[in-house]
Amino acid sequence: MFASSAASLAPDYPLLARQLASLFEGERDLGANAAQFSAFINDNIADLNWAGFYFLRPSRKHDGQELLLGPFQGKVACYRIPIGRGVCGTAIAERRTMLVPDVHAFAGHIACDSASNAEVVIPLMQDGVPLGVFDIDSPTLNRFSAADQAGLELLVATFMAATDLA
Repeated sequence: MFASSAASLAPDYPLLARQLASLFEGERDLGANAAQFSAFINDNIADLNWAGFYFLRPSRKHDGQELLLGPFQGKVACYRIPIGRGVCGTAIAERRTMLVPDVHAFAGHIACDSASNAEVVIPLMQDGVPLGVFDIDSPTLNRFSAADQAGLELLVATFMAATDLA
């Protein structure tokens, strides 16, 4: 069984990365690995109310792309997010991780779940090309630290290395 961090807000990210690598061994499918990754994060990172993916897809409303909901754990979520809108859309537009201690103070925040108060969004990049984002939310203000950001980026890198993204 995988280590649980329910008793602590400071998970052992290197250990979790090794567990993920073991979990992904022999499977490279995007959908399967994204579903497993979301469940793994939800089970092993304390104080979350949402963990999941949005992938870049052609927009239904205009030329270009938008983020489309992928595998996740949590309450019902927004289906589509325009590039540059909200925390997820900003992370993909700026191609950088967004660590937001209070989402209500983030200009243009999209409230898919009004219980969410803090968020980390990590862009999925392959050879400099954005593919989507991994997003986690917490009901606790200031839930995520710089150490959490670095640890989550390590876990996303483990997912990316184990997964055929195209």
